[in-house]
Amino acid sequence: MAQADPAPASLHDIAEWVQLCRRCDLWRGATQGVAGEGPADAPLMLVGEQPGDQEDLAGRPFVGPAGVMLERAMQEAEVDRSRLYLTNAVKHFKHELRGKRRLHKTPAGGEVRACRWWLDGERRLVRPRVILALGATAAGAVIGRPTPIMKSRGQPIQLADQSQAMVTMHPSYLLRMPDETAKAEGFRMLVEDLRGAAKLAGL
Repeated sequence: MAQADPAPASLHDIAEWVQLCRRCDLWRGATQGVAGEGPADAPLMLVGEQPGDQEDLAGRPFVGPAGVMLERAMQEAEVDRSRLYLTNAVKHFKHELRGKRRLHKTPAGGEVRACRWWLDGERRLVRPRVILALGATAAGAVIGRPTPIMKSRGQPIQLADQSQAMVTMHPSYLLRMPDETAKAEGFRMLVEDLRGAAKLAGL
């Protein structure tokens, strides 16, 4: 898919066309592209960084360990996943091989910018009232500039398309925390941010 390609007319188009995407080289090492999922009129969109190993294999966002933690946080926040649209800033899994394991690598800025075409398409079609960006990569893709997560969380940011953005930490960041007390506090903040975004979206 090149810059001159027609804009997708439906979320079904995005799910199909992302499989043909050659806007950057990440498709070469991935099993498949992973588009977002959820209602076409979801008032709240959650945007993560990229598919992980299990998402790459399953073809669905947030089904791996970070997705399990996110699901637990949504349950505690009393936010119904079936009413949200979940997607990622980058649609292919970037990784490096370590033996037989595929370890996550953070997408480069050029890769995030190349994939912005898909995220913009999802935003245009879903038209969410609120977008909750999970982590710095997602925040940069949604807001268009570097956004410090801890300083900015809890504060709605007006976007050009009249939606509002909020930011929080990515569940995978919490999973990597070695200190259990810090992890518990981070999880509490994630729940708080999910609850706040849902309220702002009218859920």
